[in-house]
Amino acid sequence: MTTTLAIANQKGGVAKTTSVASLGAALAELGDAVLLVDLDPQACLTFSLGIDPEDLELSVHHVLTKGLDPTEVVLETDDGVHLLPATIELARAEADLLTRTGREHVVRGMIEDLAAAGSHYDWVLLDCPPSLGVLTVAALTAADGVVVPLQCETLSHRGVGQLLDTVHDVRRFTNRDLEVWGVLPTLFDGRTNHARTVLETISETYDLAVIEPPIPKTIKFAEAPAAGRSILATSRSSKGAKAYREVAVNLRERVRAGAKG
Repeated sequence: MTTTLAIANQKGGVAKTTSVASLGAALAELGDAVLLVDLDPQACLTFSLGIDPEDLELSVHHVLTKGLDPTEVVLETDDGVHLLPATIELARAEADLLTRTGREHVVRGMIEDLAAAGSHYDWVLLDCPPSLGVLTVAALTAADGVVVPLQCETLSHRGVGQLLDTVHDVRRFTNRDLEVWGVLPTLFDGRTNHARTVLETISETYDLAVIEPPIPKTIKFAEAPAAGRSILATSRSSKGAKAYREVAVNLRERVRAGAKG
C-alpha cells in the first residue's frame, strides 16, 4: 500500500519544503521506499536535494501538462529518496491546467501511472506550492492525508481556516477520503510560553491534532540546502534531525494502526 501525503500551507516560510525533504529522508532511513514530488514552481525541494533546476530538461511540468511518462522524470537522490523535480516552467502549469477537463486529477493520475509501470513506493510526499491554486487542489485530490506545517508564532495560523475550507471542498467534490492528519509545529522555540500557547490555540480553534514532536528552530536547517542534502545527512545528531526522525516513526505507526483497523 502506498500512503500519499500532501504537505500544504499557502503561507510561505513555515518550513514546508524542509519538512518534505527531512521526513522523506527519515522514512527512507527506516527502510521505506519514498517518492518526493516538487509541485512548487520555485523548485526549492529540487534544489535542496542537490539538483539544479536549471540543468533539467524534463520535470514534473512535462508529466502534468504534456502527458510525459513519469518514469522518465524520476531522479534518485543522495538522501535515498526518489524525486519528481520541478522547474520554473511549473508556473505555466497552473494556466495550462485551468482550462483542462479533470485538472484536479492530474497528480493522482501521475501516481497511478507510476504504480502501473511497476514503481512501488511506501510513501509519496507532495510538496505543495504556497497557494491554494490548481496544483494544491490536485495534490489534495491525490492524497490520503494532509499535514499542515505551521510556524509557532502569532498570525502564522491565519491561513489555516482557508486551507481547511479548501480541504472541505476537495472532500465534497474530488476526494471524499481525504483526512487532515494534523498540524506539524515548525520553527518551535520551546523556551517561550508563546509558542506553546499558539499551538494550543490552533488545536482548539480548528479542532486539529498536533503531530509530535515539534520541530525546533535551529540554524542547521538553513545550512542543509546549500549542501544539497537533508538535515539528516548534514547534521545527523542535531535536535532538528532527531525531531523529524520521531515524526516519521509516528506517521508510520499511524499508517500501521489504520491498516490493522
